[in-house]
Amino acid sequence: MPLTSMTSGMGFEVVPDVYCFSVQIVNIIFVGNPRESNEFILIDAGMPGSEGVILAEAKKRFGENCRPLGIVLTHGHFDHVGALNELLRIWDVPVYAHPLEQPYLTGKSDYPPPNPKADGLVAKMSPLFPRHSIDISSHLRLLNGDGSIPCLPNWRFIHTPGHTPGHVSLFRDSDKVLIAGDAITTVEQESLYDVITQKQEMHGPPAYFTLDWEAAEQSVKKIESLHPEIAITGHGLPMTGNELQSNLRILTDNFVLTEIPENIKQSGDITLF
Repeated sequence: MPLTSMTSGMGFEVVPDVYCFSVQIVNIIFVGNPRESNEFILIDAGMPGSEGVILAEAKKRFGENCRPLGIVLTHGHFDHVGALNELLRIWDVPVYAHPLEQPYLTGKSDYPPPNPKADGLVAKMSPLFPRHSIDISSHLRLLNGDGSIPCLPNWRFIHTPGHTPGHVSLFRDSDKVLIAGDAITTVEQESLYDVITQKQEMHGPPAYFTLDWEAAEQSVKKIESLHPEIAITGHGLPMTGNELQSNLRILTDNFVLTEIPENIKQSGDITLF
């Protein structure tokens, strides 16, 4: 049986046009108001083999004839692109990603090996996780440097590297909604118990697959400076309001102490790509 959290298959309407849906251990997001249209934007593409669940949830929320206008990737790790090729066979739509993720989305480069020496049982399991690239060249559209997202005119992307070179988060200034990908998490993703129970607490990116800890720390500071009111993360339950902002401050202040694995700190090299 695949690793699965207690919230898998559950959806949360965070605001009327932003819906967070849990796929095993990762979140995908539908952006679009089903009361106004059957069109939407999909953020990330879940775990391998989850296309049926994603298609069913899209139809449940937006109607039988629903269709995305595009797909936006926060990054290309297996749990964020797992169903992408299968979804593109049904939804022939553009996929937007940062240029620095291009090698991992065009079959040119695999991600570096994980760090199984990070604390936690999930970290110990990480050598078993896929890290190969996929090839969606025919659908891939690269985001440009002005922060705009062609299919999401009221949002902007923020380059939040560290977990991967081209990791992005999405932000809407009008209501300060943040879609953070894995730049921050609201569960201790390295802990098997916490992943299953979805115990909520603020952390940085999943330690076993984070490549550049100096960049990751700067990305957390960048996110904190936005003062988001709502954060939807790639792993964990959404967090809002004062709880979100106070936890972001704590994370920013204590990042080196609490987030960087000991073996990385001892090596003296927190930049791996």
